[in-house]
Amino acid sequence: MDQTKRQPRKLGWRFALLALALAVLISGVVRSLWLDVYFIPSASMEPLFREGDRIVVSRTDFRAEPVRRGDVVVFDGRGSFAPLNSSQGPVLGFVAAAGHWLGLAGSDDTYVKRVIGLPGDDVVCCDAHGRLTVNGQEVAEPYLYAGDAPSEQTFSVTVPAGRLWLMGDHRSMSADSRSLLGAPGGGMVPVDRVIGRPVQIIWPLDRFTAVERPAVAADTTMNGQ
Repeated sequence: MDQTKRQPRKLGWRFALLALALAVLISGVVRSLWLDVYFIPSASMEPLFREGDRIVVSRTDFRAEPVRRGDVVVFDGRGSFAPLNSSQGPVLGFVAAAGHWLGLAGSDDTYVKRVIGLPGDDVVCCDAHGRLTVNGQEVAEPYLYAGDAPSEQTFSVTVPAGRLWLMGDHRSMSADSRSLLGAPGGGMVPVDRVIGRPVQIIWPLDRFTAVERPAVAADTTMNGQ
């Protein structure tokens, strides 16, 4: 009698474990091919994203349309913003990866910034009016954090082929391409390191909202170069 009772219980646990494994597998496939979830660890993209936000990132948007100026992108910063090799041990590395995968913590090598310069662009800050210019044209930046200047650091760069010049919206709090001008690669991020585009804030619930892509303007896409 006891053996009969234990048998369904064992089958129940096996079914639960199988269902959990299947759910993790499906989630992994979806997140590697279509949509992923990222944690915002800093204030560098305020007011668009706040520290602690969870965002959904589409991995497919830039397959249909190329990256353009003004786009917000999530990218792998290894070799540009972050070292290629992590100093974390295997245990800490696993814990960090798990936290990142669950959307509970940020990643040391994944970043979110705004595209300011495309391949071939001349990006300069600041002109006589204190504005950032791209190819000699002043750039309107309505997304900037209130009170921030386009940049307190002056620079003049030409973006190489296959690279992007990226900056945070909260310029006074953002470590971005400007911070790496003297480093190998000059703060330019390879286009093929772009993971995707943020499309939705999902947490906290009072900030649940879609992230609109900036409107298309003339000469703003990589095809226009």
